[in-house]
Amino acid sequence: MTTAPIDATLATAEDERPVPHPTVDAARRYFAHPSARVGTVMLGLAVLAALLAPWLTRDLLGHSPYTQHIVDQVTIGGERVDVVSDDGLPLGPNPRFLLGADLLGRDLLSRILYGARISLFVATLGTLLSLLVGLGAGLLAGYYRGLADTLISRFVDSMMAIPVLLLAIALASVLRTSSVWMVILILALVNWTYLARIARAEVLKLREMDFIEAARALGASDRALLLRHLLPNLTGPVIVFATLSLASNILLESALSFLGVGIQPPTPSWGNIIQEGVQFYSVAWWITLFPGLAILWTVVSLNLVGEGLREALQPAQGRST
Repeated sequence: MTTAPIDATLATAEDERPVPHPTVDAARRYFAHPSARVGTVMLGLAVLAALLAPWLTRDLLGHSPYTQHIVDQVTIGGERVDVVSDDGLPLGPNPRFLLGADLLGRDLLSRILYGARISLFVATLGTLLSLLVGLGAGLLAGYYRGLADTLISRFVDSMMAIPVLLLAIALASVLRTSSVWMVILILALVNWTYLARIARAEVLKLREMDFIEAARALGASDRALLLRHLLPNLTGPVIVFATLSLASNILLESALSFLGVGIQPPTPSWGNIIQEGVQFYSVAWWITLFPGLAILWTVVSLNLVGEGLREALQPAQGRST
């Protein structure tokens, strides 16, 4: 009985089996990660709530996040009650105000939904801006080395020696404005250094590889090497960093707004909603609890997604750590 021809045929069939596209393979690994699936659903719900906030507040809840009901009354259980009592205590969760009202009689759920729009918008743009600066600095330092590397690396080290929150507060105080765009700029200025170090380390490793040497031997310019060969190979670390940076930026924006140097009322932000109610947490606990849970939900979902992306895009590193 001869099995060699059969074995050879099977081996040939296996060799001719189509190799999955790297993106498809990465997506398969991502969705095979249980926490990534959970994080994707959680993050999708948060983003959907933010996108649909105008419709949800206007047509479903019937409240504007800016409308004050200090002197209004609502009917609950057949009884007329003040939205804000004479001693300044707002209504807690009830059928009319699902998550309660704040100290000015505004619907808390509506303000949390609009706060999601602000937090996700600010964190996303701040992350994108920090990616642009950090990638540029890391590519230049890692590729050219020498004086450029020394200057950029020492500046990055000096920036990273300052605690992030203190640096953000200092920048907010110096800039003396608390607009949404200024908060985005602050988030970018305090976060780009982390990506710069990651990009520099990867470029130092990649620039010595054979495909870079081959491209250089074929006459590729520095610009072509940076943009066509090095930058695409940084996609995995950059995506993972961006996802985790989104989570840290949401926390940082909330902290700045809580401390009064971030988004200013009446514009709703999770941080300033908590700040408005923190002095009354013992009697109006819902004002601090529910926006805090919104922050927790979003940050946990982003961390779960980031962990899944790390496993999918850097499987060897993910298993080793």
